[in-house]
Amino acid sequence: MASKQSEAVKDHWRSSTEALTNGEQPDSESWGDLTAEPRGVDYLEVDAGGIPAMWAVPKGAATDRVILSIHSGGFVSGSIYSHRKLFGHIAKSVGARALTIDYRLAPKHHHPAPVDDAVAAYRWLLDQEINARNIAFAGDSSGGGLTITTQLRAREQGIPLPAATMAISPWVDMQVSGETYESNREKDPFFHKEVVQALVRTFLGESGDPRDPLANPLYADLTGLGPIYIQAGGDETLVDDARMLDEHARKAGVEVRLDIFPDMQHTFQMAAGRAPEADDAIRRFAEWVRPKLGLPVVAG
Repeated sequence: MASKQSEAVKDHWRSSTEALTNGEQPDSESWGDLTAEPRGVDYLEVDAGGIPAMWAVPKGAATDRVILSIHSGGFVSGSIYSHRKLFGHIAKSVGARALTIDYRLAPKHHHPAPVDDAVAAYRWLLDQEINARNIAFAGDSSGGGLTITTQLRAREQGIPLPAATMAISPWVDMQVSGETYESNREKDPFFHKEVVQALVRTFLGESGDPRDPLANPLYADLTGLGPIYIQAGGDETLVDDARMLDEHARKAGVEVRLDIFPDMQHTFQMAAGRAPEADDAIRRFAEWVRPKLGLPVVAG
C-alpha cells in the first residue's frame, strides 16, 4: 500500500485530469510542490550552449562528476523550475552536480527540437572539459525517453556517450501500444491512452512518424549504450513502456536494471524528501550510479 505522502502524487495527477475535463491546462509548475527542498543544495542558472539550464550543486559534491537532467511534461510543459528540487535530491544523494536543462516545447516546436536541444547541452558540458565517462543522464517520463534518444543523436554526431542512464517512468512508445493502458486504467488517474495519443500528435506534428528512432527508441539500435537503470510505478499505465525499453536494450546487449515499485504512480519520485518510496528509489539510483561514475559507494 502506498504511503500517505505518495498518495499526494496520485492527487496531483487526479487534479490534472480535472483541469483537462474543465477545459483548463494543468499547472505543471505545481509539480514542484510535491518535492521537499533538499537542504545543502545551491542553484545557479546558466546558458548551456544556448540552452537555458540550472546547476544544482550539493555541498561537498564532486565538481567533475555531472548528472545531465531532463525534465518531463509530455513535451508540452515542465521546466527547470518544476524539477529543480527532484534533480537536486538526486544530485545530493549521488554526490555530484546536476545540470537540468530546458528544451523547446510543443506545440510551438515539434520533434526533433527537444532531442537537438539536449544534445546541444550535452556537447556544452563536454566543452567544459567534463569527461563523458564522468557524466550520467537522468530524466523522467518524456525526459526519460530523451535520455535515450539524446544518446542516439549524439552517437550520430560522433559524440562520446555518457557513463550511465537513470530513467524514471520513461515514455518511449509513441505508438501507445502497451497493454497496461487498459490493465492499469482504473489505477492511473491521468495517463489514459487517449491523453497520451493526444500528446504524441502534439509532439510529432502532422507529418511525424511514431516509429522514428529519435522519437521512439524501441525502433532504434541501442547497441553500445552504457548501463541503464529504469524505475517505474506498478500502478501507472506507462509501466509497459519501461518493460519494453528494458527488453529492447537487453536484446542489444546493454546492461539494464529495471525496478517496478508496487502501488506507485507515474514519476512518484517527485515526492522526494516527503515520501519514503521516493527516497528509497533515489537511494537506489545513487547506489547504482556512483560506481559507474567512479565515485565510492556510501552505505545507507
